[in-house]
Amino acid sequence: MTLSVAVAGASGYAGGELLRILAGHPDFEVRTVTAHQNAGHPLIAHQPHLRSLAHLTLQETTPQTLAGHDVVFLALPHGTSGAIAAELPEDTVVVDCGADHRLEDPADWAAFYGGEYHGAWAYGVPELPLAAHETGAETGAAAGAETGAAAASDAGPTPASAGTGKQRDRLRGARRIAAPGCNSSSVSLALAPGIRAGLIDDEDIVAVLAVGPSGAGKSLKTMYLASEILGSANPYAVGGTHRHIPEIQQNLRKAGAVSPTLSFTPVLVPMSRGILATSTARVKPGVTAEQVQAAWEDAYAGEPFVQVLPAGTVPRTADVLGANTVLIGVALDAAAGRVVTVLAMDNLYKGTAGAAIQSVNIALGLDETAGLTVNGVAP
Repeated sequence: MTLSVAVAGASGYAGGELLRILAGHPDFEVRTVTAHQNAGHPLIAHQPHLRSLAHLTLQETTPQTLAGHDVVFLALPHGTSGAIAAELPEDTVVVDCGADHRLEDPADWAAFYGGEYHGAWAYGVPELPLAAHETGAETGAAAGAETGAAAASDAGPTPASAGTGKQRDRLRGARRIAAPGCNSSSVSLALAPGIRAGLIDDEDIVAVLAVGPSGAGKSLKTMYLASEILGSANPYAVGGTHRHIPEIQQNLRKAGAVSPTLSFTPVLVPMSRGILATSTARVKPGVTAEQVQAAWEDAYAGEPFVQVLPAGTVPRTADVLGANTVLIGVALDAAAGRVVTVLAMDNLYKGTAGAAIQSVNIALGLDETAGLTVNGVAP
């Protein structure tokens, strides 16, 4: 059975990437696309690469326009999804690709975003390792989810590691899903294996990310102009101010951290898309390089989209462009007493749109890999 899909915010980068993937999905049909100031325009005028969807016209983003579909993706600015989602039918699968439903603590929302808090939904990083005390427990993040034996029995093909102990368990049967922040999922996936295995400390974590400007959307700001970015590396949100920090800390607590502290510095670099995240943490006394490599490999064994590279190997962003793939290299810096992880992902694909569609596949009991690719684009 083909499921009907609507995408709100379809003229933006995240919306365009959602549509690009959905256009090749065997179980979904995109029937409605919406925008704000671009309503009334042909979709192809704003997404000229989406030739197979040239018949669609952007409509106004209203609950009435979005209602009546099996799945609704909200690729809207932060602070705008909550009110719209609240008016959509409960049996519709709604995925928020913004931040409105990621954070479980209202205080975190108030401190880093502000405005009305709309609650937390099931978090859309299926591969995120969970600590033993988190496994099988009900959480506020699953608000709006409908789970049970029937949903689990209809879950369809899943990866070899898809048993208990991963966030995907909380996505099965969900009707409200919060897609992750791309920076958040990169640091979380890079460090969660060491936290869960008890090999690294959760204090004094440092993450420096090279990121493409497409993660900030199409908004016209000076810092994103080609003349500002080309030939330069530009740090931003320095000194603990980036909005993804509480989301990362929330994820690391799910992996077993108690009070994680994080120094997080993103740097804009001249590539349109991609994240290269270098994250380090203090290693526990006596831990060996072999234990570190084994812990990361075990955490993601059987995962179709998260792959740990052989010891001594680190990834490049070029290897994951246009794919739902995460590549992780991990090493022990014995002299510094730290584990060093280097993670590469495509911020628009696996960082946003791919994670959203992968999560919906799980929620609806479809093949988790349906419509998604592990193969990047080269050169």
